[in-house]
Amino acid sequence: MTLTTRQGHPVRDNQNVRTVGSRGPTTLENYQFLEKITHFDRERIPERVVHARGAGAHGVFTAYGTAGDEPVSKYTRAKLFQEKGKETPVFVRFSSVIHGGHSPETLRDPRGFATKFYTEDGNWDLVGNNLKVFFIRDPLKFPDMVHAFKPDPITNVQSMERFFDFVSLSPEATHMVTFLFSPWGIPANYRQMQGSGVNTYKWVNTEGEGVLVKYHWEPLGQGIRNLTQKEANEVQSTNFNHATLDLYEAIEKGDFPEWELCVQIMEDGEHPELDFDPLDDTKLWPPEQFPFLPVGKMTLNRNPEDYFTEVEQAAFGTGVLVDGLDFSDDKMLQGRTFSYSDTQRHRVGANYLQLPINAPKTHVATNQSGGQMQYKVDRAPGQNPHVNYEPSSMGGLKEAPKPGKDHEPEYHAKLVRAPIDRPNNFGQAGDTYRSFEDWERDELIDNLVGALSQCKSDIQERMIDYFTQADADYGRRVSEGLASADPKDATSGQSNPHQAVEEAQEKGKESGPY
Repeated sequence: MTLTTRQGHPVRDNQNVRTVGSRGPTTLENYQFLEKITHFDRERIPERVVHARGAGAHGVFTAYGTAGDEPVSKYTRAKLFQEKGKETPVFVRFSSVIHGGHSPETLRDPRGFATKFYTEDGNWDLVGNNLKVFFIRDPLKFPDMVHAFKPDPITNVQSMERFFDFVSLSPEATHMVTFLFSPWGIPANYRQMQGSGVNTYKWVNTEGEGVLVKYHWEPLGQGIRNLTQKEANEVQSTNFNHATLDLYEAIEKGDFPEWELCVQIMEDGEHPELDFDPLDDTKLWPPEQFPFLPVGKMTLNRNPEDYFTEVEQAAFGTGVLVDGLDFSDDKMLQGRTFSYSDTQRHRVGANYLQLPINAPKTHVATNQSGGQMQYKVDRAPGQNPHVNYEPSSMGGLKEAPKPGKDHEPEYHAKLVRAPIDRPNNFGQAGDTYRSFEDWERDELIDNLVGALSQCKSDIQERMIDYFTQADADYGRRVSEGLASADPKDATSGQSNPHQAVEEAQEKGKESGPY
């Protein structure tokens, strides 16, 4: 194949710019060079503020037609779930959350698990994490949380003291911290981890009746694997891209990873019988009360043809729902619904939904036009091109018929700034601690002690108080560990960054100049 410029001109010399003589100055009319270098200068789009490091794959979702033992239509009219065996193409992007685009995939961090379903009714994005709970329950705190977890604005180095300074003043984070500093905070790879929508959504049936729903991806044949901090350090020493490579190579050799999509369903309402609010994303719904109901299976079977075009430019949003799926009043979900799509418009551009990886695989007809990088107009066959508004009697676009009754929740409350009534910040953190195996608890305590040993005493005291309220043994072990801790014993570079600085100075071999 012949190399060309972006204008389609054949490139006959790709080794030398045009100069005045072989050693002379280059000339401004080096069009081939200018086109090449100016595109190169713009090859990177703004990095995601969160979920920057990622890997992705294509696949298919196959519906069961049921939710557990019942027809799924009892709960939702979403078409992709209705028929047993119905297939919907998907694209999944896995990611780490806090760290940058080329950070090691062994770092302690939640993992993103975002799935784009290309349904016949348009796209549905199920955007979540591997862990089923989150740090905070109010979106107003999200920018501060990310700032605390990101590098220091002066040193550009992440700090456990900054992390725990925020967390120790946010008691609702205790449950997430318990998961994050256990082995569940470092999945072995992307294939062998669970996924969760984290937030509470709604399903709506043809009668307009809504139920609360939580989504869970459960690995099938590949199972679930996590790493201890020591094991993660060993992996990172040889390959800090291991999870991306693992996913790519498994699919290349036909070892296709599979997950079952399960839902938990709860009657819409406040549920005063529970000791937590079902809209609180720092909480798990007890599976013995709200069982996991399988609704379909996803298989990833094709690698991207180009990383940037598909994985980097893939754009997800929690507001991207199809008919039969709806929002709950989950505060974090409401905040994410604005933020996610807004950041994609900033990062990729106003017309990001025209890119093939983001475009629905059904017809698109809007009255939107213009904006940077638009390359087509979303007109329907037979649409009058002179009419870009609605309503119109001159051949413009018309509203679609309703597929069922509207879901119309009713509200009788004041407009306030107030936390939820049943925060119960520590109960489930204690349940989670007690549910761990002995080695998982040991790992959790070691990791917390190593990280907290870098923190001021008042931060340590607040965290010990939270852990004690969760479980007396939990708080006691962290307290005793800190009493005898030497910061130099921390095994994570994030926990003790100064140790690495000192080791590099001590172990560096002297060399002469050249």
